[in-house]
Amino acid sequence: MSLGEDRMEGRKAPDFTAATDGGGKLKLSELRGKPVVLYFYPKDDTPGCTTEACGFRDAAPDIKKLKAQVVGVSKDSVGRHDKFKAKYKLPFALVSDEDGKICERYGTWIEKSLYGRKYMGIDRATFLIDKDGVVRKVWRKVKVAGHVDDVQEALKAL
Repeated sequence: MSLGEDRMEGRKAPDFTAATDGGGKLKLSELRGKPVVLYFYPKDDTPGCTTEACGFRDAAPDIKKLKAQVVGVSKDSVGRHDKFKAKYKLPFALVSDEDGKICERYGTWIEKSLYGRKYMGIDRATFLIDKDGVVRKVWRKVKVAGHVDDVQEALKAL
C-alpha cells in the first residue's frame, strides 16, 4: 500500500442496511448504478458537522449533475437526524448507526483524545464509492474546510 492509499480503496464497499431519517431504510448495495459519497461525521447539529453537511447540501446540484448521491452516517438517532435534516434542509439521507456496526466496518469508530482524555468516537471520514460498489477514494481525519470541493473533484474523475 503506497503512502496516502487506504486499505479499503479498490475493494467492494461493505454493505449495510440501516434506518434513515424520515422512518426510511437504506441498503447501500441498492444504490449501485450511481456513485455514492458516503460520509461519516461525529454528531448532528454541532459546528463542524453542520458546516460539512451544509457544504454537501450546497453542492447537491453539482453532485446530482455528476449522477452521484450523498449519504451521511452518524450514531445519532433517527429522531435527531429528522431534526437536523429539517433545520438545515439537507437533501440527502442520514443513516442512523446507533449500534456502531457500520462505523466498525468502515474503520471510523476510533479512540480519540481531547485535553488528555481518551474516548471512543467517530473519525470524520468520507468514502467515494463508484457505480459498481467499489471504494475508489477514502478521506480520513477530514478537515471540513475545502473537503466538499475535494470530493467533487474526485467524483469528476470517476
